Amino acid sequence: MANPDEEHDIFATTIKENISDHSSFSSHASAVSVFRKNHQEDKETTPHYHGHRQRLRERFMLDNAHLADYEFLELLLGYAIPRKDVKPVAKELLKRFSTLNGVMDASLDELVQVSEIGTTSAILIKIVRKMGTLYLGEKARERVQISCTEELINYCRSLFGGIKDEQFCVIYLTPQNRIIDMEMIAEGIVNQAVVYPRKVLEGALQKKASAIILVHNHPSGYLEPSSADIKLTRSIINSASVLNIAVHDHLIVGDSGAFSFREKGLMNG
Repeated sequence: MANPDEEHDIFATTIKENISDHSSFSSHASAVSVFRKNHQEDKETTPHYHGHRQRLRERFMLDNAHLADYEFLELLLGYAIPRKDVKPVAKELLKRFSTLNGVMDASLDELVQVSEIGTTSAILIKIVRKMGTLYLGEKARERVQISCTEELINYCRSLFGGIKDEQFCVIYLTPQNRIIDMEMIAEGIVNQAVVYPRKVLEGALQKKASAIILVHNHPSGYLEPSSADIKLTRSIINSASVLNIAVHDHLIVGDSGAFSFREKGLMNG
């Protein structure tokens, strides 16, 4: 026959173990609850753009042709503005300057007026803009230039992009019609009073150029030549022929494209 005291001890021990197991389970459940709560809070406090930059970089590496203009700006600004969602900034830039060209052509002073764009971001944009112009210049130098090749037009449009005043340049060519140099001759209103054929030809002689291409911009975007443009071109052609220097073309460039005197039959008197 069992001892009543022993039975009581066994019963008491069982109750204690059950209570201990229940306490352990409660502690575990409590820990899980705390973890879930913290995880939910992390999700709520993690910025919505978390990981977005990496995904955007991956898209660029896979197929950058399908990125929107603001996404290219996002990628660029990400290197100047750390730990911040730059999509709104990129979109504000496009809203302010209308197009990606407008953003790249904007001056430093204009850029820093946009919210969140500081000096570092503005300088980065202008560095990329300048590098693009240098790249196009090198591509143009690789080609034989007799008229308005695509490379030359792209280079000239990049060179004059964002310039508010009318400017007149001369491209000097070798006997093989490759670019020697490009020189700014006049700024302001381009007409015969400020662009002297003598100054154009002095530069050609100094650089031992066999031919030249004339280039000037119309900041208004209207590409048709004025009567002064036509008169100046003919004056330079006549003076150059005396020195056996050919004038291959006169280009008028603007944001929308370029006008070629040669293609329009305006190089002959």
